[in-house]
Amino acid sequence: MLQLTGAGKRFGHKLLFDGLDWLITPKERTGLVGGNGTGKSTLLKMIAEMEPLDYGTLSAMKGIRIGYLPQDGLSVSGRTVFAECMEVFANVRQLEQELEALTTKMSELDPDSTEYAQIADRFERADSEFRARDGFAIEAQVGAVLTGLSFRKEDWTRQTEEFSGGWQMRIALAKLLLEKPNLLLLDEPTNHLDLEARNWLEEYLSNYEFAFVLISHDRYFLDVTVKKIAEIWNKKVTFYSGGYEKYRRQKSERLVQLEAAYKNQQDKIQQLEAFITRFRYQATKAKQVQSRIKELERIERIELPPEEKTIHFSFPQPKPSGRIVAQFQNVSKAYGEKHVFGNVNFTIERGDRIALVGVNGAGKSTLIKLLAGIEPLSSGEYTLGHNAEPDYFAQDQYKELNPEARVLDDLGEVAPRTTETELRNLLGCFLFSEDDVFKRIAVLSGGERNRYALARMLLHPSNFLLLDEPTNHLDLRAKDVLLEALEKFTGTVVFVSHDRYFIEQLANRVFEIGDGEVRVFPGNFADWTFMKSRDSETVGEGARHTSPLIHAAPAEPPPAKRINPLKLKQMQEQAQQLEGEIAELESQIQQSELSLSDFVGPEAALRLSNLLESQRAALDKALARWEEVTQQIEATA
Repeated sequence: MLQLTGAGKRFGHKLLFDGLDWLITPKERTGLVGGNGTGKSTLLKMIAEMEPLDYGTLSAMKGIRIGYLPQDGLSVSGRTVFAECMEVFANVRQLEQELEALTTKMSELDPDSTEYAQIADRFERADSEFRARDGFAIEAQVGAVLTGLSFRKEDWTRQTEEFSGGWQMRIALAKLLLEKPNLLLLDEPTNHLDLEARNWLEEYLSNYEFAFVLISHDRYFLDVTVKKIAEIWNKKVTFYSGGYEKYRRQKSERLVQLEAAYKNQQDKIQQLEAFITRFRYQATKAKQVQSRIKELERIERIELPPEEKTIHFSFPQPKPSGRIVAQFQNVSKAYGEKHVFGNVNFTIERGDRIALVGVNGAGKSTLIKLLAGIEPLSSGEYTLGHNAEPDYFAQDQYKELNPEARVLDDLGEVAPRTTETELRNLLGCFLFSEDDVFKRIAVLSGGERNRYALARMLLHPSNFLLLDEPTNHLDLRAKDVLLEALEKFTGTVVFVSHDRYFIEQLANRVFEIGDGEVRVFPGNFADWTFMKSRDSETVGEGARHTSPLIHAAPAEPPPAKRINPLKLKQMQEQAQQLEGEIAELESQIQQSELSLSDFVGPEAALRLSNLLESQRAALDKALARWEEVTQQIEATA
């Protein structure tokens, strides 16, 4: 469908990558990963033909439609949200208007006339095209996508210019999804989405009938949407089969293999060089020496990529608070006529890691501001515990920084006993490298200033951290640093995040905000999703009439089903056989992808691509069967 051959790109004097051979197939499902500044967004723009190639060629199938969504910067105005999305179907609506006009003409003509026959013929062709484009369902399609992206029905009739930048990007995403291009290119599409919208987008992409390539810093999102990872690292693009977690394992295995091959080659080179050195000046060995010199020259040297540094930083720990950190009693909050929530009761204890979840606009940021003391209560009582010191990180925290200070100098004032090397390591984790650390805060972008403000807070944390979307603008490496710091943190954390991996790893309690209530769930994100999936009547309605505070007990496991021991053994053998098939298919897929990366010609590439698609289909089928069999086995345990 689209092919890059020997593609490369420079940014000034810096080489981003080169030698890229990539055949993008009609069912491509690829996640693009790599460190900040490696060229992910640039590569996406090159595929969209918005950036020129510095090396190599790009060829595309005739008639291919490519849709590209940048990280931000798009905005529309002059129409309602619904009307803006309906513009995607302008051609279909023209067909509809033409059909109406043709119907009117036919009603005025003699059915036996030549003109009637001509108009009837055009009507039939237009009607067939209208039905093929699903013209009767376009309004339903728009409604489904807007609902999936968390637009309420009352938002559909609002003017687009009334919405903030994040919601403007949702409108752009909605239009792109409705257009259904052959190749969808998405640059961090989840940046502006809440959990519910992310869930919907995951399902939408899983069922998308065409190809897509996306950039994301959300591990879970990558795992459930893509079937291949393309990593930009060390000025090369390397492909891995599977989602993000599988890519990490494969990369580690490849590195071990590369190191072993490198060691073997170095041993061989040393043997040849030792022979040449020893017998260089002996006439009787001249022929053998020349043979080994030629052999040495023919060796294609294996190069080990530079080691990726894993940064670990010891953040100072705060002084301990009392056991009770914060308590709400019958708290309500409203802005004029707008009721946010009411009759809220909960207790936060020392060491809690509480995730605030809910749709955008439900009141997550409001609750965290109440805890920080920035917003007043409308009614009720908020008690801060003994020695509890709240520290609030806002989505626009950068506004509190000194714009004239240089990044490194300002951070050094916060932690005067920290060495410059340690400070630069920390700033590197939060995507500040080389000369970036000498920039004045005033010249940083909003995202850069927020990242810096987060690093600054962690160098001098209070014992009660209140973090509103701290993972925004962070890549995977920076998220890992933040996560490690908060896992080791001895204080208490309340945070808002839409990154499921981050919530799953950190939270030990979940507060769900919505419908004017705050409902408390014990356990982590997985526990919360499990309890949410249970009978809503049992979990929600019964408790909702009495108190917004829920202490949900774990569900009783269903009684194990009795099964014939012989049948159980057969299922276990079948599962074992399927595991072998899966391993073999994964090996075949990896080999096919390696072969595909060495471009030899369009016919061979197409043949390998078709083989790879059939292998992946066989793997999906084997995995589905294996999951079915193992679930049956587990049900008997």
